[in-house]
Amino acid sequence: MVNITDFQKIGIGLVGFGTFFNLMGIMLMFDKGLLAIGNLMFLAGLTMIIGLERTMRFFFQRHKLKGTAFFMGGILVVLFGYPVIGMAVESYGFLSLFGGFIPTIVGFARGIPGLNLIFAIPFVNRVS
Repeated sequence: MVNITDFQKIGIGLVGFGTFFNLMGIMLMFDKGLLAIGNLMFLAGLTMIIGLERTMRFFFQRHKLKGTAFFMGGILVVLFGYPVIGMAVESYGFLSLFGGFIPTIVGFARGIPGLNLIFAIPFVNRVS
């Protein structure tokens, strides 16, 4: 079994709350306050989970610099008060950075009892 430190537990909570605040900010007509809090919590949580050095190495790899620039630029645009544009830019950067993990996430989700029924639908099966 994997040992999880207290910092990593806090980081998981921050990532979860950051995701929740981002979803609530989107559902509440791109509320810039919720989106800003969600973005900052997500980044702080990610840093606490994998550590500062590994976070910096992940974001500043040569082949991920474009995704990092769009992701961080989108966060700055949201913080400056333009949430729709910022989320669009940030979404592109997020997909560019974390797009390689999507097949792993889909494979993991296929093993979850409730979600495997969704992936059994022909249209969803073709897309995934």
